[in-house]
Amino acid sequence: MFNLFKRIFELIITLIILVFLSPIMMTIALLIRIKLGPSVIFKQRRIGLNRKIFTLYKFRTMNEETDKNKILESDKNRFTKFGNSLRFSSLDELPSLWNVVKGDMSLIGPRPLLEQYLPLYNAHQARRHEIKPGITGWAQINGRNTISWKKRFDLDIWYVDNKSILLDIKIFFKTINKVIKRQGAVYSKKDPTMPLFKGDKDDH
Repeated sequence: MFNLFKRIFELIITLIILVFLSPIMMTIALLIRIKLGPSVIFKQRRIGLNRKIFTLYKFRTMNEETDKNKILESDKNRFTKFGNSLRFSSLDELPSLWNVVKGDMSLIGPRPLLEQYLPLYNAHQARRHEIKPGITGWAQINGRNTISWKKRFDLDIWYVDNKSILLDIKIFFKTINKVIKRQGAVYSKKDPTMPLFKGDKDDH
């Protein structure tokens, strides 16, 4: 019953957000086209409910510069101030609302992580896949990418064990507050992305 109510509630909220923010999304898409090139949407395979792989959609935040061998430069070298502003403000996440409409994701839940992490989880960490991943979640309002992987996983599993509609509403409004105040995200030219998760089988 919880899952059905959550799905209906989130679908209504997501559609309202998409309608309300569509002018902003079109403006961002145009700016990306001008500043970063023709590819506006970034697509990446992520891990979803029950370890099912799906395609995540985000606004592209890096350019497509290549080296002399026509190989893409590192993330650090392709990161731009414009891309940094999109990530820092979380505006790059807006296309992920389409993943919510499709049913790949929820508004609230553990953030979907890279497919390559799938064999690295221990039993405790793997429990994050017992529910749909979310655009925001308990870990995001309690540190986002400023906390360790261990802390992030612990917060994700706490949400899995304590999920409720009231908790989702709390996370939703706290997320809006943090986005407005620009709290919890750290991006820089030196280190533009989260450190890769390398596994910690003995974590629990």
